[in-house]
Amino acid sequence: MLKTKNQKTVGPVILGIDPGYGLVGIGVIQKQDRNWKSLYHGCIKTDTKACFSARLLQISEDLGNIIRQYQPVAAVVEKLYFNRNTTTAIDVAQARGVIMLTLLQNGVQVCELTPLQVKQFVSGYGRADKAQMKQMMKLLLSLDKLPSPDDAADALALAYCWESHSKFLKL
Repeated sequence: MLKTKNQKTVGPVILGIDPGYGLVGIGVIQKQDRNWKSLYHGCIKTDTKACFSARLLQISEDLGNIIRQYQPVAAVVEKLYFNRNTTTAIDVAQARGVIMLTLLQNGVQVCELTPLQVKQFVSGYGRADKAQMKQMMKLLLSLDKLPSPDDAADALALAYCWESHSKFLKL
């Protein structure tokens, strides 16, 4: 933990990522004193008219810019779970691979969690719905309003779970 100019104790910057290829949810948090605060949340949005490989390149470039701006020490990336559309699953898996590679190339340690693990940790209930998760993120991160869109809220929740899993990482 470091002290800032205002004598606040600040912890490491943590990045949460909800993988996709149309939208990639991004949540960046940091512990300030005893509370986690959102530094940024939003989405990397790719051009739907671009070819798939160009969309993957955009994800890598935009994620690289976010990493350089916020300098996270760790990232929590959602593990994929699909039971229906295998075409979508393959495309998301490719985007997730680009995300993982970009993180590792930039020296960011990676932790992977399932949606069930995140919901269980954040809300105490592994089957919590999107509205419950958004409300919990608003409360836990002291946000003025509910985080939006859903992908960004999911990314914040992923980042928030890092502390409970950081003991397994070598930071």
